[in-house]
Amino acid sequence: MHEMALSESILGILQEQAAAQNFARVKRVRLEVGPLAGVEIEALRFSFEVVSRDTIADRAELEIIETEGQAWCLPCGETVAVTQRYDPCPKCGSFQLQVTGGDEMRIKDLEVD
Repeated sequence: MHEMALSESILGILQEQAAAQNFARVKRVRLEVGPLAGVEIEALRFSFEVVSRDTIADRAELEIIETEGQAWCLPCGETVAVTQRYDPCPKCGSFQLQVTGGDEMRIKDLEVD
């Protein structure tokens, strides 16, 4: 389960920011996660809860904002919505798509004390 490693990385970033910005507790973490990021949302929620126990993020709310997947179709030249890798273009049916969005996971913002 790579979501545990992702959660540990998130916690590491939170700890770095706490030291740099002088806060003692994280109340909420808002993440943007795209459908093409390969992240199992419920596994991430569970692993974040486990990893954050007895840390500055103990009992912090993990709010996940799911973004839209996007790709550029080479044959028709259109930017289209996709829900998973290797989807065909919804306009022309081609499989020659270049992913342009929705494959990221990033911390959008924090609520801290």
